Amino acid sequence: MTTPHETDVARELQQVDAHWTPRVVGKVNDQYVKVAKLLGELVWHAHDAEDEMFLVVSGTLRIQFPDDQEVVLTPGQFYVVPRGVQHNPVADEEVEIVLIETVTTAHTGDVIVEGTVPIERQLGEAL
Repeated sequence: MTTPHETDVARELQQVDAHWTPRVVGKVNDQYVKVAKLLGELVWHAHDAEDEMFLVVSGTLRIQFPDDQEVVLTPGQFYVVPRGVQHNPVADEEVEIVLIETVTTAHTGDVIVEGTVPIERQLGEAL
């Protein structure tokens, strides 16, 4: 069993050196808590079996949905993308986020692209 400790989200975000590369910074039951920096857009994808939560720390995040729908999030706001829903995160300027995802959630869901980050790389030294 590990010793409980506090996590400084700002400090963890400072250690992120590549956009669209989530880092696991904690675990709650079967959920990973991740931090990431975003710039540009990722890829249209869905997570067939899991919901995904985006919490904006800094910047403005747009999450696009089919039929020209989108959600715009600013610091302090979060949105849960329901399982199975196609979406595409877009950051016109750098955005810092916290993600809460089930441990089984694949980075780019049902799509594998060059920028897809496997969970082993996201874990690093975290847990």
